[in-house]
Order: sequence, then C-alpha cells, then structure tokens
Amino acid sequence: MAALLKPMYRRLAVVGYRRISTPAVEKPLLPLVFHWSFQERHNSSLVDAGGGFGKMLASPQRYYVFGGKGGVGKTSMAASLAVKFANHGEPTLIASTEPSRSLGDLFEQDTSDGKTVRVDGFDSLFAVEIGHMKLKGKPQDVGSYINNLLGKMGLGTHPDIMSMLNEMLTIIPPGLDEAVLLSELIKSIEVQGLDKLRRIVLDAPSTGHTLKLLSASDWFQKFLVLSIKVINVASSMPTSNMSLKNVQVISAKLEELRKQIARMREILFDPQSTEFIIVTIPTMMAVSESSRFHASLMKDGVDARRLIVNQVLPPSASDCRFCAAKRREEARAFRAILEDHQLGGLKLIQAQLLDMEVKGVPALRFLSDSVWK
Repeated sequence: MAALLKPMYRRLAVVGYRRISTPAVEKPLLPLVFHWSFQERHNSSLVDAGGGFGKMLASPQRYYVFGGKGGVGKTSMAASLAVKFANHGEPTLIASTEPSRSLGDLFEQDTSDGKTVRVDGFDSLFAVEIGHMKLKGKPQDVGSYINNLLGKMGLGTHPDIMSMLNEMLTIIPPGLDEAVLLSELIKSIEVQGLDKLRRIVLDAPSTGHTLKLLSASDWFQKFLVLSIKVINVASSMPTSNMSLKNVQVISAKLEELRKQIARMREILFDPQSTEFIIVTIPTMMAVSESSRFHASLMKDGVDARRLIVNQVLPPSASDCRFCAAKRREEARAFRAILEDHQLGGLKLIQAQLLDMEVKGVPALRFLSDSVWK
C-alpha cells in the first residue's frame, strides 16, 4: 500500500487495473497532431507504433544490440525489450557496456560488480554491467607482455620482430577493453547454453564508442594473429632460450583469446544471430547522427532493421505554443527520417514521451507493453 502512495506507482496501478478488468480490444493508432502538411505522410504505413514483437518472439535471433546518440534513452529501450521477453517466459540477460551505471539505477538494484544477478520481480530476467569495468592493466600491457616474453626468449632486441609489434602498438584503438570484456561475456553465455539464456539484450555505448568497439575487436584479432606467428617463428631461432613446451602453452593461450574475439565478431556481424536497434529522438541533430551511425554499420556489414524514435509527444486535440513548436520540430525530424536513404528503410517505432520517470520494475513493465506490441 505504501508504494501506491507514490504518484507514479498509483498511475501504474490504475493502468494495470483497467487492463485486467477490461477485455482486450484492438484500437487504431491515434495519429499524431502536426501543424504541417506532413501529417498524412507521417501517419503512413512506415510508422509502426508497435515493435513487431510477435515476430521477434518467433525469431531464432538471440542477440539485440541497442545503440544511438547519448541521452536518447537506449538503456530504457533495451531494458523494456528485455522485460518484454522475460514476461513471455524467455530466459533473458540484459548487459550494459555503457561506462555509466545507469542499468542498476533503472532497475533500482545493484548490478555494478560485474557479476550477473537476477532482477527482482522476475524468474527469468538477469542483468550485468561491464561497461565501467577495466581489464587488469592497460591495453598496451598486452604488447608489453609479448615484448617481455620475447626478451625472456632472448629475442627482445630482434629488429624485424620488434618493428612489426611496435607498428601495431602505436595504433591501439579505443574500445579495446570493452571488446575483450564483451567477448568474455559472450563466451560465458555460450558455455551456459541456449536453455539457460534464450535472449541477450546489449545496451551499447553511444554511437562513437560502439563503432570503436567493433574496430578495436578487429584490430586485436589481427594483433593476436601477428603475435602468435612472431612467437612461433622466434622460438625456432638459435638465440631462443625458452623451452618448446612453454612456447606452446603461451601460443595456445593467445590462440584461445583470438578465437574468443573472433567468435564475438562472428556473432555481432551475423544477421541470423544479432540485430542492431538504433534509438533516437525526434530532433534534427539526433536524426543526423543516427543516419551516420547506420551508414557506418552498413559499411561494416552489421544488420540493423529497427529505428526507435523515443520521447515523441503524445496525441493531443489542442496544444500550447510550446507544444505546437515541439510538434513542428518533430515533423521536421520525421520527414528527415523518411527521406533519409540510410534510415528510411528501417522499421520505424515510436515511443511516446511519458509524464513520469521510467524507473523501477513497474514502470519498465508499463514501458515494455507500450513500445513492444
């Protein structure tokens, strides 16, 4: 009863009561009220207020990656899909690679220690945050380790070997920590098997960081291939003072890590396994960044099918001057989306701006039902 004294929970309880006591009736989507001639185009079949959740539920896809400009509500949208899957009995993990610890704040539960925890109120929903974690040492330490290893083998000053490694070490890309941690997470997920976790929802960092993560994984895989070759060649040289057994152990560990990174890339780039979902808001700046993001994903061969436009003003018969101006801005943004050759072909989903903060399981259940239909 105490929880119902809070305005948000009171509203959610009323909504829940109405849904339970009233038979489900298919209602037509109320058109958004625009003050431009764009209204007819905006209400076309390109705009789908539902997320096509029935098809997602029947799909064999396992991974859903949410990306977009910072502050557009990626974490909330990702959490809403995870909640929707869990509500349908799908064992689901939501993992955040965001540097901030917003996932725990959203569920009002501590998820910050890097360990998977069950979300309170669910039997089949789990959460983990890895974005704020760092590898032991810095990315450069991988190169330092190999340099030290070659030194122990008596090859630390070999000019050809050192020049190849140093050339790679001078261009270490950002996102390497996240790439390795994400690969470890995927490895642990696959070890558990499909019966343990049926769906995995990834809350990716902002657009730039997501692209850096993908490029870093490619760089690291190439670096490991080169390192394995260097160590194997170096071990056969007369100046080497390391036993063949030790060299084989080290090469095997590096090869295992290389396969782990390769497996992560295989999953993320496989449209049968993974879908990227872009989240934006109805402003021109956000739409422009989303277009560039989608172009980069397409260039890399990553599959993206859905665009969520978050924080859309709800329908209204009349508007104040401020709301009218915001609707004109939204109309421009939707026009830009539909005319954009990068975004126009995506399945468009609108998530309305709510009059409450989306925080806690009741609010996330409400959001999931309003977005994913």
